[in-house]
Amino acid sequence: MTIADPGRWGVSHGYWDVSGNWRDAPVETVEAILAQMGAEGDDEPPHGGVITVRLDRPPAELPPGRIILEDGGEVGAGAGSAAVADLPPGYHTLEHPDGSTVSLIASPGGCPLPRSRQWGFATQLYGVRSENSWGMGDLADLRSLAEWSAGLGAGLVVVNPLHATAPTPVQEASPYSPGSRCFLNPIYLAVEQVPGASESREVARLAAIGRALNEEPLIDRDRVWALKSDALRSIFASSPASRSSDRAFEAFRSERGAPLESFAIYSALSELHGSDWKEWPAGLRHPDGPAVRAFAGSDEGSLRVGFHAWLQWLAERQLEEAGRFGPGSVGVVQDLAVGINRDGADGWMWQDVFALGMDFGAPPDEFNTRGQNWALPPFDPWRLRSSGYRPLIESLRGVLRHAGGVRVDHVMGLFRLFWIPAGCEPSQGAYVRYPSAEMLDILALEAQRAGAVVVGEDLGTVEDEVRHELYERRVLSYRVWWFEQQRTPAWPERALGAITTHDLPTVAGVLDGSDLEAQRACGMNPSDDAVEGLRRRLLDWTGSDAGDDAGLVIERAYADLARAPCLLLVASLEDSLAVRERPNMPGTTDEWPNWRQRLPVPIEVIEQEQLPRSVASRLDSCVHVEPGSEAGEP
Repeated sequence: MTIADPGRWGVSHGYWDVSGNWRDAPVETVEAILAQMGAEGDDEPPHGGVITVRLDRPPAELPPGRIILEDGGEVGAGAGSAAVADLPPGYHTLEHPDGSTVSLIASPGGCPLPRSRQWGFATQLYGVRSENSWGMGDLADLRSLAEWSAGLGAGLVVVNPLHATAPTPVQEASPYSPGSRCFLNPIYLAVEQVPGASESREVARLAAIGRALNEEPLIDRDRVWALKSDALRSIFASSPASRSSDRAFEAFRSERGAPLESFAIYSALSELHGSDWKEWPAGLRHPDGPAVRAFAGSDEGSLRVGFHAWLQWLAERQLEEAGRFGPGSVGVVQDLAVGINRDGADGWMWQDVFALGMDFGAPPDEFNTRGQNWALPPFDPWRLRSSGYRPLIESLRGVLRHAGGVRVDHVMGLFRLFWIPAGCEPSQGAYVRYPSAEMLDILALEAQRAGAVVVGEDLGTVEDEVRHELYERRVLSYRVWWFEQQRTPAWPERALGAITTHDLPTVAGVLDGSDLEAQRACGMNPSDDAVEGLRRRLLDWTGSDAGDDAGLVIERAYADLARAPCLLLVASLEDSLAVRERPNMPGTTDEWPNWRQRLPVPIEVIEQEQLPRSVASRLDSCVHVEPGSEAGEP
């Protein structure tokens, strides 16, 4: 087989690393990527099927044909700039004179911006337990956090991905390895707030066991889900007649349509055959198979599918209740993970669009000298485009429902991803480019429809033109204190400013050196110079001495962050409680309790602690002071 021209297919021969050195991609990796795409000889990637136009720019010329609007209406009988000027935002169809059609996506071009400067807390929801939690934080705890922080002046709360995992006995711990980005994880349901729960003795019995899990040193998702799923099934079974006639539930099911049904079918099948659809009986491995339709139409299958659709309805209702901040506030900012677990629902539903023989990750840098293989399959850019971007659209819609904003994890994934042959080391990777203009058009369209702010996590190796493009699209940059070389007053306005992230050290961990020791204990190869540089920055930028109280240094750090003119500022709850351990240690598995640590005290105690209030006061006093002028450069 003759391998196609890599450049035509968006495959790069190498890349510039963070130190400015050119790194050649292994030839065998480039060939493996092209083979995965099915690119042979003189093949060209498919270019038809989708046209995007930006409505915030001078009207573009379209091929001749009839434009059928998303709502069924029409615009003109021909094409050209006049027709484009009359288009409303949406997903339309251009019908050519020969009867063939192409998807015509009309985008506003840019995303909404916050109405004012605002601040909030960032947290891992699973760790924010209350006295009523069943072993981990839930959507009722999110509501409590939102109400308390809003009382301190906050306008938003940023949470980890709430994406769904397979409803199997062994639960995926990482929120960044979800089964589906389109739906919510029912493990976050506050079971006792589900209609019908208060009348159930079984729920009361399970609740007592669940609350006892709050005393365990680490979160045990397997036990939490076992208790919650038993309780939810008990409630579901108790009133099938009234539930089937619930107009709100049926309206929700109709609104979410085919994606919800496919997700619920996967969830039902995974309970019977395990989470990895590739190991299911052959007739069930593709969602369009007749055996799948037969299962969904059977009495047992219909009941199981209905249960999982019901769980999504409950989760959405509780999330909507949790995100009610005041008028003009951003509200809950959800996190869109950059990828999915290949074994899960999205991998099953859209298996023809993913490059399942590839992983993606990040090349080595000074903070992770081995690089990262995230063991997630990337979209094949050309198959994604040929699908009309349906998986991307559904993922964005899923995460933006009942959210005032979205943080797009590794936003570079809209431009290029670092592909690695499955199971290989990051040093064997190569970059693959994506049709970024079209994907950003879709992001802007979905964000406008949701009225949501978009933050792009643009950390690490980011090309200058990418930041300029994101700025022009009104996607907020993500500025982190540990990384920035400029002092906070010089940061851009169109940004979310933070001290740290879930993958980086806390202030307390840097101050006392415990984070460096933790990296060494995990067998990492940390750069002592880089870590010491963080500590020097912490002391210098806060005017502190090494022996100062951690709480005082944390308050000073956030006082410095408050000087940034960023439209959004966030404080991590870990910092606000002087936690030393970071939630995730990239590059580790069993060496560190990734995604399983709770905050040291429940939300009822957090509300009485002085340090979170002091941090909040520092941020709140500054967001109400308007900056002199917008710092227009990204």
